[in-house]
Parts: sequence; structure tokens; C-alpha cells
Amino acid sequence: MLVVVIAMLVVLAVAGLVVVYVAYPHRGEEVPAVPWLGEAMGRAAEAVPLLELEYEDSEPRL
Repeated sequence: MLVVVIAMLVVLAVAGLVVVYVAYPHRGEEVPAVPWLGEAMGRAAEAVPLLELEYEDSEPRL
């Protein structure tokens, strides 16, 4: 039972971080209460590699 409670707390924490990232740093705004969290999320997002998709028969999508 304790494992389930800990797992649910971890899931809620990750979901909260995703919501904060989408609400503020992803749009270029600062997180109001904890600006260091927004800066850390921005650095982490820049460090993640992106996959470039190439389309042979059509123009690249924006």
C-alpha cells in the first residue's frame, strides 16, 4: 500500500511540473513564485535533443 501512495505522489509531482512548464516557460514567461524552477525547466528543455522530420513529397510543416 505504501508503494502505491509513493507512486501516486511521484505521478502527481511530475504532472504538476508538466503543467507549470506548459503554463509558463514554454510560452516564454517567468514562473511567478519560483523563478529558479522556470530557469531550470528552460535549461532542461534546451538540452533535450529534437528529431528533425524530413518530408520527401511535400513541403516542411510549421
